[in-house]
Amino acid sequence: MTSFSRQELLITTIARLLQGCRLVATGASSPIPGAGALLARAQSNGRMRVNVLGSVRNDFLCDGGVELFDLAGQGRLDAFFLGGGQIDGEANINLVGAGGEYPQTAVRWPGSFGSGYLYYLVPRVILFREEHTRRVLVQTVDFISSAGPKNDGTYRPGGPIGLLTNLCWFAFDRDKRRFRLDSVHPGHTVEEVRDNTGFEFDCADEVPSTAVPDAATLTLLRTRIAAEIAETYPRFVAQVFPDLAAAGE
Repeated sequence: MTSFSRQELLITTIARLLQGCRLVATGASSPIPGAGALLARAQSNGRMRVNVLGSVRNDFLCDGGVELFDLAGQGRLDAFFLGGGQIDGEANINLVGAGGEYPQTAVRWPGSFGSGYLYYLVPRVILFREEHTRRVLVQTVDFISSAGPKNDGTYRPGGPIGLLTNLCWFAFDRDKRRFRLDSVHPGHTVEEVRDNTGFEFDCADEVPSTAVPDAATLTLLRTRIAAEIAETYPRFVAQVFPDLAAAGE
């Protein structure tokens, strides 16, 4: 088996989750989602467009967030990524703060900006958080900045398809409003996932391992895709693809 890094597994998993999309956008501080989207674009044979926030070559929006929200409102944005300081078992996201009463919370995060809006409209929202601990994946978030699906009759074409972490991929069952453990990354176990998750989730008796990247995909990722994402995230590339970074110096 070809060896690969943790980040490469996450990137190639994201690329698989984006198959069939026409337009994908990534937000701030998102090197792994950005690389995953660029990899999916490269594998789509020109059928996918990708907008990487902060890029010169891969940010085609002329009016930033306003244009992004307009695309989402028109139903033209297929996939986006959201994370959170806390994420709970009903896919509610907290990007505001934790501990104590709002607004005097002990911890403050950057705020939701337009995430609540995009969460309602983008049909394929991938929740992404590398840290998989009980302080992040909680039973109930302290503050809801982006609400998970309620199935209360509200018009909502968008929402989460699942949650990707350093340990596993949870699919989100919209009818049950619960996560289901779909795969565990190589080197990790269901017990490890359960020990580090603060909410209950559905789990089959046998949970497969997350599919690993093949040699051709890794070659594409380590060359063309790494060079493309380096334009926006040079420190990330220096860390994850040091040979490429050294060659460019």
